[in-house]
Amino acid sequence: MAEITRKKGFFGQLMQRPNDDPTKTIFIAIMLCLVCSVMVSTAAVALKSKQVVNKKNDIRQNILAVTGQYEPGMDMEVAFEQFEVRLVDLASGEFAENDIDPTTYDQRKASGSPDLGVRLGNREDIAGIGSRAKYAPVYILRQGDEIEQLVIPVHGYGLWSTMYGFLSLESDFNTIRGLRFYEHAETPGLGSEIENPRWLAKWEGKKIFDENGNVEFRVVRGYVDNNTPQAEYKVDGLSGATLTSQGVSNMMVFWLGENGFGPFLQNMRSDMGNN
Repeated sequence: MAEITRKKGFFGQLMQRPNDDPTKTIFIAIMLCLVCSVMVSTAAVALKSKQVVNKKNDIRQNILAVTGQYEPGMDMEVAFEQFEVRLVDLASGEFAENDIDPTTYDQRKASGSPDLGVRLGNREDIAGIGSRAKYAPVYILRQGDEIEQLVIPVHGYGLWSTMYGFLSLESDFNTIRGLRFYEHAETPGLGSEIENPRWLAKWEGKKIFDENGNVEFRVVRGYVDNNTPQAEYKVDGLSGATLTSQGVSNMMVFWLGENGFGPFLQNMRSDMGNN
């Protein structure tokens, strides 16, 4: 009998032990973890290309939606061809002249790069993002030779998370056409109302800059109507989501200001005679 037991080896002897044996339990748990990790890793590698395509299409869909071009079931790759994608040097406010492909550029990844990122000081960082990329993509929708809309990426910290979205501007580079958020983790039913179409519709037609070129736009507490002083620069905040609303307002002030797209928009307005 002892000879037969020896021939069974370690695994055979282990399987003969009671199910509540600690050594057997630990061994089975380790083996199960190894098998599951291999399966998950294999699935992740196999699906990576599909995930990349889905992520790209999600970005395209949101850009198409914020400009009013999206229709369910449309071929987003074909529809997106109407946009001209350029990189902007945020420091100079000019289109970037480098070898970076704007269609594959990852602004979020670049913001944490020693070469492509810029650390923000506490006084500068009103959006709570820590650092920003040196370059940012813009999406230009033209009507013939004229720019019809300009879409810029924006992000900033709310109550619980960084909120990522796209802001579309009219051809005067001072009037908001639309805003759309595509990623955040704000409180369901409260801060998550930044996705509510009824609230986002209130942004349409709002102005950004005053006559001196300063960012006047704000998300404010309370209700904004035609009798509100400077109503054209204001959107009412979300009820019960004060910190999220403040985060959205700070995000707008940052990305439309001197540390964001402000210099670029000023250059575009000057070029178009929209001072």
